[in-house]
This record gives sequence, structure tokens and C-alpha cells, in this order.
Amino acid sequence: MPPAAEFSVDVLVVGAGPAGATAATVLARAGRKVLLIDKADFPRDKCCGDGLTTLALRELETLGLRPERVPNWQTVDAAWLRSPSGREVCLPMPVDGIYAATTPRRELDAALVELAREAGADVREGCSITALRHFALRAEADVEGLGTVTAEFVIAADGMWSPTRKLLGLAEPGYLGEWHAFRQYARNVTGPAAERLYVWFEPDFLPGYAWSFPLPGGRVNIGFGVMRDGSRSGKQTKADWAGLIDRPHIRAALGPDVELEDRVTALPIPAGIDRAVLTAGRTLFVGDAARATDVMTGEGIGQAVLTGRVAAESVLGGKAGDAGSVRDAYEREVRHHLFADHRMSKVLNSMLAKPLLARGAIRLVGSSDWTRRNFVRWMFEDEPRAVVLTPRRWHRRFLRQHGTYR
Repeated sequence: MPPAAEFSVDVLVVGAGPAGATAATVLARAGRKVLLIDKADFPRDKCCGDGLTTLALRELETLGLRPERVPNWQTVDAAWLRSPSGREVCLPMPVDGIYAATTPRRELDAALVELAREAGADVREGCSITALRHFALRAEADVEGLGTVTAEFVIAADGMWSPTRKLLGLAEPGYLGEWHAFRQYARNVTGPAAERLYVWFEPDFLPGYAWSFPLPGGRVNIGFGVMRDGSRSGKQTKADWAGLIDRPHIRAALGPDVELEDRVTALPIPAGIDRAVLTAGRTLFVGDAARATDVMTGEGIGQAVLTGRVAAESVLGGKAGDAGSVRDAYEREVRHHLFADHRMSKVLNSMLAKPLLARGAIRLVGSSDWTRRNFVRWMFEDEPRAVVLTPRRWHRRFLRQHGTYR
């Protein structure tokens, strides 16, 4: 069998999830020669809540992804929160566009990969990176099935367990993420959850929560996420999952005929971007590989697309041959977009861990039309969480921006 061919590209993107596909699309549209690799074959499933925040929607709209490209896209017009006390609050979305949506990751990620292909990226599925070497003016990667790939830069979008990070000796032994989540699909949903997006702040999950996100055809994505703080054993977490849909208020929302589909999936969620190594040599880490998930909600699609875009723009704006300028630009933009909000969310998380404070917060949120209308924007990241502390991000249309996909 002849040896695999060696070839050269401008940028090698490792991982074709939302972060990697976004980076590849932006670079290819700018005329760069891009190789996008992933160990999986698409479409493939990814354990996720399948929710799209306003941040994610704004980034996806800017990228050019249209809702009609995702078969089971579901626009959400309200969020229903349940306090630890049992109090329910409905938060209606503004009506001038889309502020929240749900879509199976199997479909969303496949659509983003296709967008990268259409932009001109060379997409290779079923390919894993096995070695990575940095030199003064280039990086070299050994890719299973392709041979040696030479690139000016590498964008590592290869997830929580990032093989690229391991190859560079940057993996943190024993790191399991800040969150742990379980998720499963369910069908025959005949209760209000068939149309409503629910977030249940269960007293025993705080500061985590359980969710039910609607999908077309009487299906939902149901799950829960809890902070990995050492207070829960794996046995207890499995027991929590086993009894989730039998909690009376959850069963009432789903309806009596609900059936769970396939198997439950679980995943650790990295939410420590303020402590993560973001760059190394000619490699930029994005998405889960940069631990860019929202520490308050565990949501990561918006952060993934944002970091993928910023990484691509940093490469495009860097000085020829100067890896340092690219690294500096990327780290500066990530700090600008995510660090203050991350720290604010950590403070809020510590407050939500206390049932009394969680109950008070939801009572306050539901106290008026103004609080309900504007909290939902803030919860879905339409405005930066720490905007009060970051005057550089103030603007005239604060809390009055129109929605996406109008």
C-alpha cells in the first residue's frame, strides 16, 4: 500500500463541532487553504441540551447558517422557570425575532460542517491527529489516514478531552470539568412540555437544574446538570437520573404517555476558561478545548462559535509569520468577550446554590412585566452578564436589540 501523501495548508482545524466548523468557514471564505478534520463521521450525535441561546443565534446568523438548513429546528417563544419552592414563572421572549431555539446537535453540527465545505474548506471525516510538532514558521501534524500535514497555524477544537492539548503536554491530570450532565430524548410528550421550554431549579440539584427542551413531533430533550463539587457520588447521580421523570411536576409537564428513547448519555462540561491555556506555539484552543462553556448554565454552543470565529479572525489579522501577534490577539479578544461574564456567573452560581436565594431570585424575576421581559434577554446571553461592570460594552440600544433571523 503506498504511503499517505504529505501536504501543506494554511490552517489545520482539529475537530468539526461548532467551534471548528466556524473557524474553518471564516478562514476559507477569506481565501485561506483550510483542512478540517474530525475523528467522527457526520452526522453524529453529541450529548447536549440542544438549546441555542441568543448569543449562539447571533453568532450563527452572522456566520450565515439559516434555520431551514436544520430539519428539526424549533423556535422557542418563552421560557418557564420553576423555583425550588414550586413557584413557576413564564418569561416570554420578545417578538421582534428569534431569541432562543432548540435543534438536535446531530443536525446542527452536520449543517455547520456542510457550511464549511461550501466555503471551500477541505473536510476529512474519520481522521484523528496523532502527533503535533511546532517549529519557528510552521506546525506539523501527523493525521491518521492523511500522513503529515504542514500548517502555519493549528486551531484545536477537539473538545473537553482535547487530544491536541495532550499531544502538547498541556493536559491537566484528573480534570473532569466543572459540570456533569445527563441527557436523553423522549417521545409521546402530550403535556405542556411539548411546546414549552422548562428549566426546573430542583432543590437537590442547586446550583444546577433540570430541563426539558421541546423538539418537533412531540419529542423533547430532557436532562439535568449539576456542579462537580465533590458532594455527589456517581451512584447518587445515576439515582437522580433514574427518578427524574417521575417527579410529579416533571411528569405533569411531559404527560402520562411519555417514553424515553434509546439510551441516556452523560458528559463532563468544562467551564473554566479563566484558568485554561488558550494558546501554545502555533496552536489556538477553542470551544470546549478552551473550557469556554458558561459556568452558570453549562451552555457552550454560543461560546464555541464565538471562540472559533475569534480564532479565525486572529489568524487573518496576524502579521505574516508572527505567531506571537496571533496568540496575543486571540487571548485579548477572548478575555474581552468572556472573562468578566465568566467571573460574574461564578458569583451568581454561588448564590443560586442556596435554595432561599434561588427562590428569592425567581420571585424577583417574576415580579413585573419589565423584569420578565428583560431577564430572559440576560439569561439567554443577549447582553453580557457582567455588562454593569464593563462600561466599554455599554451601548445605546442596551436591552433593546432586535432578535435574530427577523
